[in-house]
Amino acid sequence: MLAYASTGLAARLSGVFTGNMASLSVGELQEMEVDRRGESEESGDDETRRKSINGDVDPNQPTATSKEESPVDMDTITLDPEEEDVDLVHCRIGKIEGLEVLQKAKTLSLRQNLIKKIENLDSLSALRELDFYDNQIRKLENLHNLTELEQLDVSFNVLRKVEGLEQLTRLKKLFLLHNKISSIGNLEHLTGLEMLELGSNRIRVIENLDSLTSLQSLFLGTNKITRLQNLDALHNLTVLSIQSNRITKIEGLQNLVNLKELYLSHNGVEVIEGLENNKKLTTLDIAANRVKKIENISHLTELQEFWMNDNQIDNWSDLDELKNATSLETVYLERNPLQKDPQYRRKIMLALPSVRQIDATFIRF
Repeated sequence: MLAYASTGLAARLSGVFTGNMASLSVGELQEMEVDRRGESEESGDDETRRKSINGDVDPNQPTATSKEESPVDMDTITLDPEEEDVDLVHCRIGKIEGLEVLQKAKTLSLRQNLIKKIENLDSLSALRELDFYDNQIRKLENLHNLTELEQLDVSFNVLRKVEGLEQLTRLKKLFLLHNKISSIGNLEHLTGLEMLELGSNRIRVIENLDSLTSLQSLFLGTNKITRLQNLDALHNLTVLSIQSNRITKIEGLQNLVNLKELYLSHNGVEVIEGLENNKKLTTLDIAANRVKKIENISHLTELQEFWMNDNQIDNWSDLDELKNATSLETVYLERNPLQKDPQYRRKIMLALPSVRQIDATFIRF
């Protein structure tokens, strides 16, 4: 089966932005182009997901498959008709053909090849998982016969729109990371979808998600989104990652009463607000914004991780907002004015005795 990162870690380190947005004006923020070297890594293999704790892109992150490579003839590849999990990774395949023998295949990985078109898969009706990560595909097409498909990954391609998925009504996970998609649409038939990954695209507006009432995880990091909106129907959402966008206000989350993980780092947020109904939050990431005060979160008693590094927090009394979170274990406050205090770590430990990790360092007892 295809492997994926744990949701929390992937979301926290997704949508990486190498600039320091905390020092930008709102006007500059609106005009700025997102640095597309940073991606959400919920999809992809282990190597592509490895990032430092501060969200820096791993230098070993794979680049797109070289277009200089010459594709191989499929006749040179041996296929086992009895195989259920078919792995054709980095085989320099240029055209999909000759796969009709794989009638028993349930998972098919064609990642890191030279494929430009999705075709000749009609006979593989038993497929549950299909992976086209890192190819040269320009259009979602010819998938209508794959009605048993539950997981589809077309990340790191050159798609410009979401389309051609109307028949895939059993789809539960859809990964479209790092393409050229400019809008969210044509998903209304995927009512069973549980995870949607649209990070590192060109999306400006959150829209057309009302029918996705089964959605549990939504990843929109590294786009051009300016406002949190049109999320009211997503009552089952537990993870929302919208890092490295152009958000200036926390709003529109009042109906997400089951939300457990919220990732808003690398935006232009100035005030912590709008979380009154999100009492189940266990992870709150507002790192690298423009926040001057920790406030309006004393009701978040289930918090376990609080990321507030790279902001403008300068008052130790702000930590009182976290005292009701008796299960709080991880706090990030580095690169705030507070860190200049020689007793920085000691004061955090005294204020929040349940904490076991301050920034990247575990507390030694």
